Amino acid sequence: MEFIENYNNKKNFRFSSFKFALIEANKRNHKILVETGVARGKEKFLFFTKTNWKDGMSTLIFSDYAKHVNGKLHSCDIEKKNVDNARKFTKRNSDFINFVVDDSLNFLKNFQTKIDFLYLDSLDGQFENASSHQLQEIKNSIDKLQKDSLVLLDDKGVKTKLSINFMLENSFEIINETENQVLLTYNK
Repeated sequence: MEFIENYNNKKNFRFSSFKFALIEANKRNHKILVETGVARGKEKFLFFTKTNWKDGMSTLIFSDYAKHVNGKLHSCDIEKKNVDNARKFTKRNSDFINFVVDDSLNFLKNFQTKIDFLYLDSLDGQFENASSHQLQEIKNSIDKLQKDSLVLLDDKGVKTKLSINFMLENSFEIINETENQVLLTYNK
């Protein structure tokens, strides 16, 4: 998994959490990844988009992991513009990604495949209902998880107020926690 070191950028303050999560996913032979909220990048001028390390660039990292394990990343965002930007960043891994433009709640409710690794990062934390939204995301996906599935929650505190308690009461266990993210395993 040497590819992960390509993302060790001083501005990527989520790097250590992503690295821990993907090493754990690899140990568990996880191949089906689902992400809500794509890496948007940063607009530069009118037509150009560049890497935004403060955003974490999760879609790019997860697509490299999917390629590494011959798996599949299913990535959803409500904004077509965000998906189009993510497509540009991940062009080299296009065979390993399925992009969907949809509300994450609808996407997760209708997702038909078992999920090994779930990353919840839709609806930015400044929105009042971000915490209840993330709680509903986990409720809509829990029946797609299996024993030893991993769930990585972003924006710890702001969005995780409700979801962590629900998860701990429903057979999840925290296995890694940083200032910004919480990684849980499902012990169903």
